[in-house]
Amino acid sequence: MGKTYPYIEYTRESFSEEEMLARSKEFYEWLDKRRTVRNFSDKPIPKEVIENILLAASTAPSGAHKQPWTFCVVTNPDTKKQIRAAAEKEEYDSYNGRMTDEWLEDLAPLGTNWEKPFLEEAPALIIVFKRAYEFVDKKKKNNYYVTESVGLATGFLLAAIHHAGLVALTHTPSPMNFLTKVLNRPENERPFLLIPVGYLAKETQVPDLKRKTLKQIDVFYE
Repeated sequence: MGKTYPYIEYTRESFSEEEMLARSKEFYEWLDKRRTVRNFSDKPIPKEVIENILLAASTAPSGAHKQPWTFCVVTNPDTKKQIRAAAEKEEYDSYNGRMTDEWLEDLAPLGTNWEKPFLEEAPALIIVFKRAYEFVDKKKKNNYYVTESVGLATGFLLAAIHHAGLVALTHTPSPMNFLTKVLNRPENERPFLLIPVGYLAKETQVPDLKRKTLKQIDVFYE
């Protein structure tokens, strides 16, 4: 057996049922205001704000506590331009042959297409990479539940962005291998998600979407 972590005392405040109900409802209603947007102000985000957002994302649980993620933050205009050009090439091919008719039909109500100007307009792009393995003392060591762990961290990341008063878009150009090349990432990292982040542009509109009701998503076994 290898080394074990030292254990430290952990406490957590509790609440009455009434306060718990109020807090859970308040949090839901606040989080329900989060929307995906494609219109960003070019106002720069303070670097410390982004750093705090990334730290919040890194509080997510991970398989064997490996924390198999890297967050690349791009604010350089030239690099954003390169990313947009490469992403639009993949998106053009997707919209013109890769996607099935059913997929295109499902996207149609959202009004999206292969053009992605938000990749240059947003003041920051956060590119999430998942780390398949690490090199420790020149030996390859696997990470575990990598996709699940990075997915959890990304959820925390989006909540932290919303909490900071910023907006974001989860963008998934497919394939995303160009991000590895543009950002010169090591071979153990795989692009997972491209997230433009910024302040909301004036007069932004979003689709009038409805989320599933509780009855559509829950199954209680009592």
